[in-house]
Order: sequence, then structure tokens, then C-alpha cells
Amino acid sequence: MTKEELCKALDHVNHSREKRKEMATLVLNNQDLVKPLLEIAFEQNNHISSKSCWVLEFTAKEKLAFIFPHLSVFAAGLNTLHLHPSVRPMAKICEYLILGYFKKKDSSVQKALNNNHLERITAACFDWILGDHKVAAQAYSMTCLLLLGQKFDWVHPELKMILEQNYARGSAAYKARARLTLAKLK
Repeated sequence: MTKEELCKALDHVNHSREKRKEMATLVLNNQDLVKPLLEIAFEQNNHISSKSCWVLEFTAKEKLAFIFPHLSVFAAGLNTLHLHPSVRPMAKICEYLILGYFKKKDSSVQKALNNNHLERITAACFDWILGDHKVAAQAYSMTCLLLLGQKFDWVHPELKMILEQNYARGSAAYKARARLTLAKLK
């Protein structure tokens, strides 16, 4: 499937889990589609970039290893995302990666992620917490940063300060997640 054909297929994807899963199944059956999906995901002026992110999230949930050969592109592109429908699924992929890196005995994620990837994910997560993003992306970012603080000692003090400063103006969902995160930081 060419990138152009992939774009046409993505154009038919909507918010429904069924359509996103259908497209992810296509990718799971053809790992070569991950590279063009990532390219589309980071094209700022492409109306289907968010749809590409949705499909990447569903793909990563089923087969996280499909992202591994493209981690440098993935990590480098995170700071270019601005659309809410793109940020949420990419933040979720970051959460999958970081949970795998810190929580699982299987070191395939540890072998795949290098310090540069971890630093870029850290920067993106801070951007998403500080920026005007929806709670889901911020919650995934809190989880990532909580764990990344085990690797980078400067992360926890910064995270704590940000959560305390933003707590009063956060939504109920933000406050709930911030409370849990702050409790773990103590």
C-alpha cells in the first residue's frame, strides 16, 4: 500500500472504535505501514494526521514492538503535535512505552528506548501538562513523568511544583489525577 493509498484509507476512519480498530488491523498485518503512518501523523497541515495517530495508538496497544524501529522519528515528532485529537493518542503511546520500560521484566522496551528517546518523551510530557491540553493527555503525561523521575532526578521536583501550581485551576478529573500523582511523589 502506497502512502497515497494509506491517506485515502485513513480518510474513511472516524472516531468509532470499530473503524480505528479495522485500520489498525490492516497495520498489524503489514508492519511496513507504521513508517508512513508516522509521517502522516506529524504532517501539521494534513487533515488526516489525527486519524493516523488514532490508528498508531490502536496498533501500539496490540503490538508495541512495531513502533520500535521508528522510535527516533516518533520521539522527535512529539514536540510538533498541537491538535488535541493527535496529542491524546500519542501521549497514550508514550505511556505504553514508559510503562513497558519501567514496569515489565521484558527488557525489549528497555533495549529499544535510548536516553535521547526518554528525554524527548519527558520534554513532550511536560509540554502537555503545561499546555492547554485535555485531561487525558495530561493524565498519561503524569504517569510517564512519575516513572521517568526514577531515571532523571530533576523530574519529580518539577512535576510536583507544576501539579501544585495548576491544581486550583484544574478540572475535577485533573485534580483527581494530580492528587494521586502527588501522593506517590511524597
